[in-house]
Amino acid sequence: MLVLKTTKNIELQIYQVWSFFLKTKEFLHIKNNINSFSSKPELSADENGKSKAAFFPKKELAQMVIAACFQFHIDTVVISPGSRNAPLTIGFSNHPEIKTLSVVDERCAAFFALGIAQQTQKPVAILCTSGSALLNYYPAIAEAFYSNIPLVVISADRPKHLIDIGDGQTIRQENVFENHILFSANLVENEKFKTRNSQLIGEALQIATSQKGPVHINVPFDEPLYETVSELQEFHFPHISMSSLDNSHIDYDAFSKIWNAAEKKMILVGVNYPDKELHQLIDFYANDESVLILTETTSNLSHKKAIDSIDQLIFSLDESQFEDLKPEILITFGGMIVSKKIKQFLRKYAPKHHWNIDERKAVNTFFCLSEFIQTKPVDFFTNFNKLILKKESNYQQKWLQLRDEKRVKHQQYLSKTTHSDFKVFEQIIESVPNNCQLQISNSAIIRYAQLFTINKTNNVFCNRGTSGIDGSTSTAIGAAFASENQTVFITGDISFFYDSNALWNTNIPSNFRIVLINNSGGGIFKILPGPKATNALQYFETPHCLTAEHLCKMYEFEYQKAFSSETVKNELVDFYKTSEKPKILEIFTPSAENDLILSAYFKYIQ
Repeated sequence: MLVLKTTKNIELQIYQVWSFFLKTKEFLHIKNNINSFSSKPELSADENGKSKAAFFPKKELAQMVIAACFQFHIDTVVISPGSRNAPLTIGFSNHPEIKTLSVVDERCAAFFALGIAQQTQKPVAILCTSGSALLNYYPAIAEAFYSNIPLVVISADRPKHLIDIGDGQTIRQENVFENHILFSANLVENEKFKTRNSQLIGEALQIATSQKGPVHINVPFDEPLYETVSELQEFHFPHISMSSLDNSHIDYDAFSKIWNAAEKKMILVGVNYPDKELHQLIDFYANDESVLILTETTSNLSHKKAIDSIDQLIFSLDESQFEDLKPEILITFGGMIVSKKIKQFLRKYAPKHHWNIDERKAVNTFFCLSEFIQTKPVDFFTNFNKLILKKESNYQQKWLQLRDEKRVKHQQYLSKTTHSDFKVFEQIIESVPNNCQLQISNSAIIRYAQLFTINKTNNVFCNRGTSGIDGSTSTAIGAAFASENQTVFITGDISFFYDSNALWNTNIPSNFRIVLINNSGGGIFKILPGPKATNALQYFETPHCLTAEHLCKMYEFEYQKAFSSETVKNELVDFYKTSEKPKILEIFTPSAENDLILSAYFKYIQ
């Protein structure tokens, strides 16, 4: 016992010295201007000017986590219910500077938080109890990891002596997300680990902010869990100097010489957050005859001399045309590419030079990466544009002419197309008001979107990090909650019903709109050639007779439905107007005809 007491005293002395050091040292700011300041909040006052009574957890470890979130500007926490996370729930909900939101389903909660973070580009915290609750976060964590979205996962846990002894609601939570997480902080509820806990928490939160991705803070609590005190302790956490990217190694002169000599250059943009400065920099290339710009629906970049419907252009090209389209230089930036056709093309007809620009990691999508340029695209093009010269070439003009021909055929086909997924998509895209935020679900829906030119005033988002259907609705609701603009979510029936718990959320704004295209099953599996060649199509398509009408009654959505092109047109007239409740427009389409109409479309535009 004497040894333990001595060790504890030494640890205490170390912490006291460390605390004094933190209070007196001026720390470096990381890139997002995180400041070193008191973690103790100012309590709000009542109408008489007196401080309101508040309840905070008695547990010091819980107080430390809450204080760190406050210090590092984590101002939104999405909480799912439980008992083990009670100390943190009590503390966060009583903190005057932290907004707390309640979502029961952990999977929905995580995607909801991801949608908020997607829009704000700031970390959002999610909080759950111990056990399997934590595992329900995993799909959203993987999406955040691959989409570079800052997410702070805070899980309550049992202490180690209760793990693997048959105690309820216990799993092995430490490092459970190790393959898809930027940092894991495994805390210990013990005074001896106070300094270590402080360092781990501070590092996790700063990494989430600076590196734009998910981190996990696992917080074990022993009972009792509900004891409270009237105020929070004051803590100070060390700032870690997050080194900025060193761009000095980038040889812009060498890149510009290669670029200036080439007559066929392609810029391909994947998932990209709206950025006016980047948009202006890329516009520069539209006036270069030797440059062809290809933009995905999710790129949030548009130009009259860019190709925004990639599959529409290249679906029917023959071998000689592919050879002619093959670029000498390919520049890529942004996230995941939706178009399977462009992937197949660039893998088979590989460019001599492929430069991928990203500030975090190289992405060798086309198996021909020659240069990974680790910097922000804005920084690269700011420097690169000063050195490059326009080149005479027929490369851009030739392919833009073909694009225009395809667009004419596209409109001709739609003008005589009957009611179907394809026709409905045209009606929806044309109906969305200016300056909306457009959220699109995965599978067939995002692929249909790729065939249309989106209103350039509308920003477009889709969970393409993992390309899953599991949290599309929840993400859209989170984005709607965080956005000043109206959010319109276009989804298919399987995605919608799979994530229907997303509607169990009290934070849905009244101007939120869902357009649900119900073709009675997973239509993507009728489009893909493989499933139809088997005798197991029902297990791929999963046909059903479900409707959203009863869900709307339960979750207090206004419900509209349509069964034909004419009724779709009529229902869209007032769909986006101000209302007291969010709305769902469910459009039923003919399951047996949708894939045939799409196949005929690609034959028509050849």
